[in-house]
Amino acid sequence: MDMILAAEMVAVMAKMPVVANADHAPLEGGEDPAFGTVRWRTLFDADRTATSGMVMGVAEFGPEGTLLPHRHGPAEIYFGLAGRGTVTIDGVAHEMAPGVALFIPEDAEHGTVAGDEGLRFLYVFPRDRFSEVEYRFSAAAMMAEAGSVG
Repeated sequence: MDMILAAEMVAVMAKMPVVANADHAPLEGGEDPAFGTVRWRTLFDADRTATSGMVMGVAEFGPEGTLLPHRHGPAEIYFGLAGRGTVTIDGVAHEMAPGVALFIPEDAEHGTVAGDEGLRFLYVFPRDRFSEVEYRFSAAAMMAEAGSVG
């Protein structure tokens, strides 16, 4: 009987709104030079919040900050919040600024360079968990290929 009650509570909670405050989310990243200097705050993620179907967070770049070129299986959306920068998608540069939205197709190579004042944008993945997004960095792939050739 307790299992049925627990399952009903989970079903009810799944239909309730979830509120996240970016100021209270931990700031992650920025320590690994293999992917750049970007830091992020994950707001919705099934491992952290009672949510599913989407991962959402805020990427934060200092002046001239970077997210090195990479690919991942799910498509992604960026929405500019503050600052300016350039997001290069499959070799084409796109300005990122407040109010600008970019759709990044599945497996498209993309990277970001912030402007002089830094950059903040919202990111969204159609996944339950951020851990389900496998980043494949272009420089790491080229180094692995070079090592296996020689």
